[in-house]
Amino acid sequence: MKRALITGITGQDGGYLAEELLADGWEVHGLMRRLSAPNDWRIRHLGDRLHLHSGDMLDSGCLIRLLSDVRPQEVYNLAAQSFVAASWDQPLLTGAVTGLGAARLLEAIRQVDPSIRIYQASSSEMFGIAEIVPQDEDTPFHPRSPYAAAKVYAHHMTVNYRESFDMFAVSGILFNHESPRRGEEFVTRKITKSVAEIVTGQRDKLHLGNLSARRDWGYAGDYVRAMIAMLRQDTPEDFVVASGVSYSVEDFCRKAFEAVDLDFRDYVEVDPGLIRPADIPELRGDSSRARDRLGWIPEVDLDGLIRMMVEADLERARGSRD
Repeated sequence: MKRALITGITGQDGGYLAEELLADGWEVHGLMRRLSAPNDWRIRHLGDRLHLHSGDMLDSGCLIRLLSDVRPQEVYNLAAQSFVAASWDQPLLTGAVTGLGAARLLEAIRQVDPSIRIYQASSSEMFGIAEIVPQDEDTPFHPRSPYAAAKVYAHHMTVNYRESFDMFAVSGILFNHESPRRGEEFVTRKITKSVAEIVTGQRDKLHLGNLSARRDWGYAGDYVRAMIAMLRQDTPEDFVVASGVSYSVEDFCRKAFEAVDLDFRDYVEVDPGLIRPADIPELRGDSSRARDRLGWIPEVDLDGLIRMMVEADLERARGSRD
């Protein structure tokens, strides 16, 4: 049986990716940090269909042992300190996990079995304040946060291992992708959760930072299909994965409140303290290469995504109220 290893399996993308691989008949192994309180709610429904391993991206020995024991054909590196705002509070940890963690994994694969195919989760945040809109695979990087800088390092290390050791190592430069499984600290989930709490009488206002920032938002379930397709190609190369359309945070707010027949202007207040030290005006991706070579087409648009998230948060909010 084909075996895949997912680092960061307890994150948003990890759950959707595991579901896709299981549906394809793969044996799925996941690396998760040992925590005092479990953080497995996104994968709990998969039960004993997953093989879970405790470990840490800071521990090279752990990664080598895991690869030697599991012997996967594919590795998906989704592990990261992935919250941009937190990277300003913890820049060294972000660099150690998000940047050096990827390098440790690449080196572990090179030592254990360089024929293992590895997917590296790169990020549209690497483009930062890009001079070109939309951004594609050839757009220069201009990272504007410790998180983005760490992702640039991991991206270039992936390219170096591919070119230096003839490894099948690819990076997916994924633009913002959301779902009902998104962490509550991210602005999209903060919005949809707040909408649900306002509807159920648990909250009066929603405080946000920069409403004019524009992002290219898609559905995480669509984007993990692109990850898999990248590792199934004959030749390793990097791909931008994006919807190709950008909306402002204000647009997202308006659509989320409209989903429950409310006007966001009655509930949203701007808090300057929530604005990032170096904010990015717009990120919008050109995924022509992925569409042409991978045959990848997103199935869920922003309106459908927002409805999905609001409905899920309404169900949660009503459950907690009861």
